[in-house]
This record gives sequence, structure tokens and C-alpha cells, in this order.
Amino acid sequence: MTDVAIIGVGLHPFGRYGDKLCLQMGAEAAQQALGDAGIPWSGVQRAYVGSFEVASPDAVVGWLGLTGIPVRGVFNGCATGGTALQMAVEAVRHGQADIAMAIGMDKHPRGAFAADPSIVGLPSWYGRTGLFMTTQFFGTKINRYMYEHGISVESLARIAAKNFANGAINPDAWRRKQVSAEEILASEVVNYPLTRLMYCGPDEGAAAVVVCRGDLAKKYTDTPVFVRSSVLRTRTDGAFEVQSPSMPLKSDHSPTVYASRAAFDEAGIGPDDVDVAQLQDTDAGSELIHMAENGFCVDGEQEKWISEGVTEIGGRLPVNTDGGLMANGEPVGASGLRQIREIVLQLQGRAGERQVPNNPRVGYTHLYGAPGASAVSILSR
Repeated sequence: MTDVAIIGVGLHPFGRYGDKLCLQMGAEAAQQALGDAGIPWSGVQRAYVGSFEVASPDAVVGWLGLTGIPVRGVFNGCATGGTALQMAVEAVRHGQADIAMAIGMDKHPRGAFAADPSIVGLPSWYGRTGLFMTTQFFGTKINRYMYEHGISVESLARIAAKNFANGAINPDAWRRKQVSAEEILASEVVNYPLTRLMYCGPDEGAAAVVVCRGDLAKKYTDTPVFVRSSVLRTRTDGAFEVQSPSMPLKSDHSPTVYASRAAFDEAGIGPDDVDVAQLQDTDAGSELIHMAENGFCVDGEQEKWISEGVTEIGGRLPVNTDGGLMANGEPVGASGLRQIREIVLQLQGRAGERQVPNNPRVGYTHLYGAPGASAVSILSR
């Protein structure tokens, strides 16, 4: 199998940018990634562009250059960025391109995600009964999980406080203010047990990644990061997988479990080999559950991990070192590629104040997208 390396990453920081066009943000992230790789846009042979809000994200070529290459639009819920990366990687592995790009961008309105259920293939009664409101789903899911596995609400507050602290030392983060666990617990409850400061917020931004054939990587960078696996899995039962309050809450029902296992198998390593991870943290409960679903601990063990600081930057498995979704917000099409960028920076020793110590060699990214798609990528030096 052809090795694939990441040779450039770029980010248009997430936040709020008034009338600035989403396509312009995508182009700026792409240009930054190209600059990081040291190549022009004309050197790219294929690209995959993800967005929720932009109907034809391939129009980004109007800002980058009309070179005529195949550029495909991608959408897979919150798993869009991981899907775009996987497609770019596969293009290189199958000899369709020597150099390919994944670009993600979005510009969401203010307020919690509450999309039309028809957009993600759900029955109309989801919307009519008020079910397709992400805050409600996540609150119901973690409330049940806490009851079944002995998790305290304080652990949720500590996760959010960790992510805000990481965001505070990330110059590109949207929310750059530390917030204590006590303040998080005291903020207004949105859907019990989740308070306002335990959720991420939709926002705007873009990210991009340049990949190439592994044997060419040293032409562009002294520190290539190799894509050891990049996989996608979808749900096997249920109208909305384990997000549905009526479904049995069993880890093996989650597409995250399937994606994680497949990624580890393809990479030829296990969870203990991972030095730094990015996990989908739409809310604090999601990060907690995803720690187990990705195989890093067993259900219920998170309480001990969090109290011991295992997932802090100086811990055994740092999670969401750039602040995750909670500190950066979530422009859906871009957030998965933001994760990839952060892992690349960590493995190359370029993460600045938030750099994980002890020379990390293996990084992991995970996304969960409605109505039940999960993308996992494993990277290494």
C-alpha cells in the first residue's frame, strides 16, 4: 500500500467574521497549507472540499485558481473533515494524484445546531416532536451514561475547564479565557446535566491539509507526518444511533467503535501507542463518552482519568490540546481538519505553549457526525 504523508496544514482561525465570505476563509486556509508545504495551487492534482452551509464548496477554485483539476464537494455531518481527508488520502494511495488537498469551511448562524431533520435523512416526526435539537440529544445521552457508569457532573465540568484552559494558550482559538470548573457548574443549565459552558458553539472558519505520496514527502518538508489510517464507519441500527433517548446505550452500537477498531487494525497499533488525541467534544459529555468508545479506557474509568489529569497536556494521553470544539467552536466542514492540523503541529513540535512533552510520535483524531457517521485518523512521524 502506498504511504501517504501530510506536508502542509493551514487554518483560518474559527470565530465570527461579519460579512467575510465562507469561500474566502476556505481559500485562505488552503493558501496557508500550500505555503506550509512550499507548493503552489497549480501543484495540486485533486481536492476535496467540505461544507454544510455552502452548497457548492468546489467554488473555492475561484479564489485559488482555475486549474481545471477534479474538485469534489463533501458533506458528512460533523465527520465532514475526516471524510475529506480520507478521500484525499485514497486518491494518492490509488495513484490518482501525487499531491491532493482536503479543505473544510463553514459559516454558521448564532445559536445551537437545530437543523431540519430532512437534511440528515431523519423522519419528519423528529422535528415535529422537538427531538432534533442537539443540546437535548447530548444532555439525554450523557445523563443516562452518568447514571449507568457512576460518572459525576464534576467530571464534565473538569473536561470543559481543561479545554478552555488549552484554548487560552492557543493563539488561534476563539475562546481564549480560562474558566474554572466551579464557574462551569454554576452557569445556566441548558439540558441537564449539561450547562451552557459545557457545550461548543457553531461559528465560522476553515482548515486545510496537503497530502502527497510518502516517497515524495522529503522534497517538501523535513518533518512529514504519515497517515497510518483514515477510516469512516456508519451506524448499524436505530433512527439516530445512540443519540436517540430510546436506544439501548451500548458502546458496541456506536459507529465510533467500528471506526476506531478499523483504524487501529489498519495502522497496526493499539490505543496504548497513542501519544496525543483529538476527540469530538460537541459537549463535555461527548468527550467523556468518546474516551471509552475509541478504546482508550473502559466505560466508567473516565472519572478516575479526569481526576488524575490523564487527559491534560502533561498527562499520559492529552486530549484536545488546542481547546477542542469548546474553545474553538464548530464550523462543521472545517472542524475535523482543525483536529488534523493540531496533531500535525504536535508531532512536528510546533504547538508552542500547548506542546505535549516527551516528543509525541503517534496522534489520533476522531469525529462523530449526525445521524451516525464516525471518522478516525491515525497519524505518526
